[in-house]
This record gives sequence, C-alpha cells and structure tokens, in this order.
Amino acid sequence: MIDKIDLYDMNEKELTELSKRVSKALADYDARQKTKARAAAEALAKEHGYSLSELLEATGKKGTKGAPKYAHPENPSQTWTGRGRKPKWVEAHLSSGGDLDELAIAS
Repeated sequence: MIDKIDLYDMNEKELTELSKRVSKALADYDARQKTKARAAAEALAKEHGYSLSELLEATGKKGTKGAPKYAHPENPSQTWTGRGRKPKWVEAHLSSGGDLDELAIAS
C-alpha cells in the first residue's frame, strides 16, 4: 500500500506528475482486468465447445429495421417504418396539412 501522501505540500508540477502516474496506473489496471476477463470468457466458451469469436459472431447480428409502412408520395423509394424520428418528407407532409394515413403503403 502507498504511504499517505500529503497533497497540500506538493507543488503544481509534482501534482501534475502524480496525476499522470495515477492515470497510467488506472489504464494499466483496466487493461489487466480486461485481459483476465477475456481469458475467463475464452475458457468458458472452450468448455462448451466454442471459441469466443464464434460466440461473439453469433450474437453480433442485428435485427432488421422492420418493414416500411409509409412511402414518399413522389419518390416511393424513400420509405419509413413508422418507428423512430420522422423523416423530413413526413414532417413536411404533416406540416402542410397532410395526414399520415395518406402516406401508408397499401398492403
């Protein structure tokens, strides 16, 4: 353990140097912990007959955005699923008095 350091007796240069050393020590500690965690994860994956990269690839696939529900009236290639932020063309249509149902894609 480190002896008690009296920070109030240190000048700015000493405090800056100490801060740099502490930051480096924290980064090194974090790197060591990640290495340990990765080794443990690899061992567990191997225990189940897989490599860690195989398991990460299997879970790394993202879902689809969903089927489009609305299309731009003049450019049908511009679509929106109805989730998330409204595209500018939808906002423009609504602000000009249009209804969202008018943009719905016929099923």
